[in-house]
Amino acid sequence: MQTNSGAGTEAGSKDVDPAVLVTEDEQDPAVAIVTLNRPARRNALTVELKEALVEALERVAADTSVRAVVLAGSGKSFCVGQDLGEHAKALEADAATSFDTVEKHYNPIVRALATMPKPVIAAINGGAVGAGLGFALACDLRVAADTATFATAFAAIGLTADSGLSASLVHSLGAARATELLLLGESFDAAQAKASGLVRAAVPVEAVLETALELARRLAAGPTLAFAEIKKAVALGAVSSLDTVLEAEAAAQARLGVTKDHRVAVEAFLAKRRPTFEGA
Repeated sequence: MQTNSGAGTEAGSKDVDPAVLVTEDEQDPAVAIVTLNRPARRNALTVELKEALVEALERVAADTSVRAVVLAGSGKSFCVGQDLGEHAKALEADAATSFDTVEKHYNPIVRALATMPKPVIAAINGGAVGAGLGFALACDLRVAADTATFATAFAAIGLTADSGLSASLVHSLGAARATELLLLGESFDAAQAKASGLVRAAVPVEAVLETALELARRLAAGPTLAFAEIKKAVALGAVSSLDTVLEAEAAAQARLGVTKDHRVAVEAFLAKRRPTFEGA
């Protein structure tokens, strides 16, 4: 599986490059790699890239042969958020509609990452700023370069958060720290991100993608139906009452209890052997 989503050129370039790359892991075809591909602009988000990313994420989410996904950025950055050059032109053309992109693009991207019925790992090779940080936190797990930096950046241009950061930062760090980061816009590094639990690992930049892929391969071999239920349960549990959570857990257990994966795993446990999960 190697497909391209969208095509665009940097100013003055004669080469046509895809805005988003979708490739298959060479070691495990059940792992898809979705790569933001505007390295010369630090993967800043244009309409073209956002539309391509929506399409790519929806496609890998629906592909039953894909059991885990890695979201990556080409070049030296993961994603520095909105392309402000394009945004300035949109403001000048029609300020009233210039923020339609939030509902048309940003929200669908974050929903696709957060609700995808399979694990998503962010491979953060460099700066994750604004919506780039939001996309990373919408993933289930994160691996960062030890040189990566993070920031919210919205208040600096007179805006509040988008891409779910008002919720994901609170859930990850607590309301006090989330408010501090959003109000002051101060950057933080990979060591701080790891210490606070935002990223699972901080590794040399050349090892980021492979570390994320190793994690994705491990998850791809696991009980993907259970993983999908876990994602839904955590999202519900973060905002719901205990009674609601208990009812949802019981229903999810009942759904998983009749799957082949569960039966095979119980049999394997009793036989003291490793189960093989099929997502069925």
